[in-house]
Amino acid sequence: MGLSYPVYNDFFMSLLKPLLMVMLLLVFLKTDLIHIFKQITDYRLMTYLVSLYMVIIPLLLFIILNLFDREFAIGILLLTAMPAGVSTPSLTDIVKGNIALASGIAIITSLVAPFTVPALFRLLDYDNLSINSLEMFTDLAILVFIPLILSLIIKRAIPGIIEKEKNKFTSVNILIIFIMVFAAMGSQRELILGDSINVIWKIVFLYLVYIALHIIGYLIAFKQRKENKIAITVGSAYKNNGMAIVLAAIHFEPSILVLMVLSEFPWNTLLAPFRRVMRYIQVTPAEYPDDR
Repeated sequence: MGLSYPVYNDFFMSLLKPLLMVMLLLVFLKTDLIHIFKQITDYRLMTYLVSLYMVIIPLLLFIILNLFDREFAIGILLLTAMPAGVSTPSLTDIVKGNIALASGIAIITSLVAPFTVPALFRLLDYDNLSINSLEMFTDLAILVFIPLILSLIIKRAIPGIIEKEKNKFTSVNILIIFIMVFAAMGSQRELILGDSINVIWKIVFLYLVYIALHIIGYLIAFKQRKENKIAITVGSAYKNNGMAIVLAAIHFEPSILVLMVLSEFPWNTLLAPFRRVMRYIQVTPAEYPDDR
């Protein structure tokens, strides 16, 4: 629809940041943060995962891809440096994984993203990459911490209403994601349709990157039981594309924004194959000596 009927593009693009904040607010309202933090008692595991998700994997992918295409490498760095998607617990549930662990990964990576994402781009500023890390930190802090604080205030003020209506929040977030992708697609319509061959190649490479992220996520959880492996893999592969789209629209060239929008293709289509693969993978108790 964004490519076919691009209407009110400027208006919708101006709403990307507040829309993402509303989406995160609804996620925080629906999530019992205290319960999630209590569920995650393995602090070494969480430190290990956050370090890999937010720093090591993005840097390694950037270094490798930068040998071939710098623009694509920057886009993948931005995409993979994002926190786990707000829908990570729901996706993990579909694949029969550990929902509590997935929720913890989503919350904790969201909280550290304002610090790690600007630091990564500041680190790579050696090649005149025109990114203001302070402005990016400010944007990420506003995007994450304001919805978090508001959610705590609202849940304390009207807990009954939140509990009664929280089942509707996911549907609202689906609509918000639709508007964000519609706006981003429409705003870059000419660039996408004017270079369709290049766009197709980008989509192909994005699928390869996402498949690699599934494999990496599964491998870094080699000592965990199957349910944890699923949660860790989902957290590795299904990053917060909405946040990436917002940051790309504010801080990056249009070509990077296009790449973030195109990432919706593998993001929305690879869960079913991953679920099927997980059905055929049997994990024996010998693979995880303790039942954490």
